[in-house]
Amino acid sequence: MCGIVGLHLLDPALEPRLGSLLTAMLEAMTERGPDSAGIAVYADDVPDGSLKYSLRAPAPGYGWADLAARLGTDLGGAVEVRSTADDAVLVAAGTAARFLAHLRLAASQVHVVSFGRAVEVFKDVGAPRAICDRYGVSGRPGYQGVGHTRMATESAVTTEHSHPFSPAEDLCLVHNGSFSNYFSVRRDLEGEGVEFVTDNDSEVAARLLALEMARGADLGEALRVLMKTMDGFYTLLVSTRAQFAVVRDAFACKPAVIAETDGYVAMASEYRALAGLPGIEKAEVFEPMPEELHLWSR
Repeated sequence: MCGIVGLHLLDPALEPRLGSLLTAMLEAMTERGPDSAGIAVYADDVPDGSLKYSLRAPAPGYGWADLAARLGTDLGGAVEVRSTADDAVLVAAGTAARFLAHLRLAASQVHVVSFGRAVEVFKDVGAPRAICDRYGVSGRPGYQGVGHTRMATESAVTTEHSHPFSPAEDLCLVHNGSFSNYFSVRRDLEGEGVEFVTDNDSEVAARLLALEMARGADLGEALRVLMKTMDGFYTLLVSTRAQFAVVRDAFACKPAVIAETDGYVAMASEYRALAGLPGIEKAEVFEPMPEELHLWSR
């Protein structure tokens, strides 16, 4: 049993409140998964041509400024450091492939949590509220976010196994449920050259989506491939820089509630996570049907 929340803002006036709204939503799901949590925030706050890299330190007190200086020298341009607790978000111009190649050479022990034009991901072991406070989530503006609070059933309780999984630029997946055939799907993906960092079944789903989209599928097409490929019980919330999608398995036994207003689309595992949103009393609230794909775009 895990808890999912998500918020896709349509009204720019709500963007300064994104972090605080998501924090309250995620905290409401604490009982569904008290062992670890994570949150992804999407914000257009870097110059054109630059990307953000959410990185986790190998040890407390890591020297992010020194790493940024070395990378700046190697890349031939300044690298901005945005520290958060012991982790950091680095901002650099140029392609992700070039930055990540230099990062591996300079600091192979640093773990890349996410990268993209808009997304930042923060996840850790512990209660949702404590993690949101640790990373200052409530003060973060943005236009979209997804969150997850986890009760581990298939793999270890570690930060790496926590959601969201973000295997490609600006792509995030959070999952409530379990996949029964994830090992065979993972084996097939590894045969295609896909690399994994955990043994979590949800990572398999995320990397399947990333591979399909790298081959040219849009998010909706990739999710339909996932539904045909992976067996199990699931509710998935998937986000990209411009899209926000919800889908459930054929039995729809994992809960999901969606609320739509003129100002936002919100999703959660339970209505109580939506109850504090502005204007919720006027929202169209519904439960998505089995294998019914709901997708919104900016």
